[in-house]
Amino acid sequence: MAFEQQVTEDYLFKIVLIGDSAVGKSNLLARFARNEFYPNSKSTIGVEFQTQKVMIKGKEVKAQIWDTAGQERFRAVTSAYYRGAVGALLVYDVTRRKTFDSVARWLDELHTHSDMNVVTILVGNKSDLKGSREVATSEGKSLAEDRGLFFIETSALDSSNVGAAFQTVVREIYEILSRKVIQSRELVNNKDHHQRWIGEGKTTVIFKGDVDKRNNGGTTSSYYGCCSS
Repeated sequence: MAFEQQVTEDYLFKIVLIGDSAVGKSNLLARFARNEFYPNSKSTIGVEFQTQKVMIKGKEVKAQIWDTAGQERFRAVTSAYYRGAVGALLVYDVTRRKTFDSVARWLDELHTHSDMNVVTILVGNKSDLKGSREVATSEGKSLAEDRGLFFIETSALDSSNVGAAFQTVVREIYEILSRKVIQSRELVNNKDHHQRWIGEGKTTVIFKGDVDKRNNGGTTSSYYGCCSS
């Protein structure tokens, strides 16, 4: 379909990795983008991102995945890091409860610096370390349900569910964007239909659009926010 072609050619999705230091964010990205794992990796300072193509319904969609690259150690991830993000992987370490306890703070920061509708998946990493687990799978699921998040447990070491975590976010963003494209075209078509048939005794279907609370209840037909490639 034409709108799917537009999505793949004109858009890429910025996705951010957030969570406490040493939960495995960089290794998740390395495993997903390059199928690599660094057992002795150390936090670095700066901004790192990797652009990866993801197949969604037979189409290639570009995901630009950003890693905090050590900034989280200073609890000062900048607003520029979040700017334009439409997806997020919020990662904690299943073997360190304090990283799970930090999830609420990271969600607050994400929502402070980005759109409230950012597609977010809660990721419990290091699931391979079964003997060291401090956070039960049920706890992660429960928190995700309470916060309206997707949830998955992963292991960057053995690759378990790493691809699925990223693909879940990209797929949901793609679906939202696709629906917005369809709605926008329906709005235009219905306006044209109204202009063609008005005054001729025909019934006109009025497309109401999405209510935009920032516009005092007006309507908006804007696409789901994302970055132009």
